[in-house]
Amino acid sequence: MNPIDLLLEPLAYDFFVRALVASALVGVACAVVGSFVVLKGMSFIGDAVSHAAFPGIVIAYMLGLPIILGGAVAAIGTALGIGALTRRSGLRADSIIGVLFAGMFALGVALFSSIPNYVGDLFHFLFGDVLGISLSDMIALSALVVALLLVIRALWKELLFATFDPLGAGAAGLPVRRLDDLLLILIAVTIVISLQAVGIVLVVAMITTPAATAQMLVKRFGQMILVAALIGVTAAVAGLYLSYALDLASGAAIVLFETALFLVVLLFTSLRGRRAA
Repeated sequence: MNPIDLLLEPLAYDFFVRALVASALVGVACAVVGSFVVLKGMSFIGDAVSHAAFPGIVIAYMLGLPIILGGAVAAIGTALGIGALTRRSGLRADSIIGVLFAGMFALGVALFSSIPNYVGDLFHFLFGDVLGISLSDMIALSALVVALLLVIRALWKELLFATFDPLGAGAAGLPVRRLDDLLLILIAVTIVISLQAVGIVLVVAMITTPAATAQMLVKRFGQMILVAALIGVTAAVAGLYLSYALDLASGAAIVLFETALFLVVLLFTSLRGRRAA
């Protein structure tokens, strides 16, 4: 098969086109929020919140409620719980995250194991199934991504100030604690948005890897977000074509492409640094 046929053949399928659009939207959302996550060193929180969404998904399934709603409630609740307990308990943030991470995911596994029959509908939330996204799912995803980006755009200066210099932001009168909680909510929403694309297991990579790659290439934060978004969209498209050509899991292919790009950039910047030295 020549390259042109390989490029055009998948576009004949509606499910592939929907998957491309959905993955690109997820790539942009993850890149924007992920830039704040990487800058504040909060990648472990993203991992914890993604796994914390699982019990909410299972409970929603058992009660016949919208699964995404259950995941959102659990993810946002856990994110805010991490912030509150970190401030009030006197323990290190990584200790709180580790406890809630393990506890919430164990609760999800326990609930999942109590369902008597095989539950295939829930497995794609663990490993992703962007090729199965419907038109209504894509419309809802688009609305969530637009709302997420509008919130960040409206509070861009405040979030940026609180991220770079929380002490200075507090001295300037900004509500740093509320901004931190808002960022945790945005992380949780981004994770829930990304679940169908890459699943709980891989979502933290989609949030952190493009932003971490962009951080090695540019110095300014605005440029970092743009480059991260470009990487996220490129990885989404390339990963889907890779999964189609090699019959791989779509979410895994997207994350593997992002990881490979990160390693290439890391090698390039290391070699450039050695030559400069």
